[in-house]
Amino acid sequence: MATETHRFRVLLVDDEFLLADMLTEVLSEHGFEVYAVANAKDALRHLICGSPCDILLTDINLAGSIDGTTLARLARELRPDLPVVYALGSYSRLEQLDAVAGAIFVPKPYNAEKLCEMLSAMARPSH
Repeated sequence: MATETHRFRVLLVDDEFLLADMLTEVLSEHGFEVYAVANAKDALRHLICGSPCDILLTDINLAGSIDGTTLARLARELRPDLPVVYALGSYSRLEQLDAVAGAIFVPKPYNAEKLCEMLSAMARPSH
């Protein structure tokens, strides 16, 4: 049986505590290492200090002065190749969003199996 060299590391940014807690549990059960924070400032601190991160999964509508789209742009300035997944509860504003290139959108509520499959595919090396 082959062992993985590391678990894929997801930086989860969501200010809805119960949702973030549930998603952290589901992702962990599927083999992901999850670092969950409730706001963009804590997420940026995590990235600035050099902590490992394979994927940024952020809610678009975050409380505070930095929303999910701004967070993703700032994260890409720090880590240009970082895969970004935006979560949103409403598609009405989707066309108005200034998303980073290559980002993927997932609807809330989450379909845990599909989300885990998608994150696994994004975290695999493409070469």
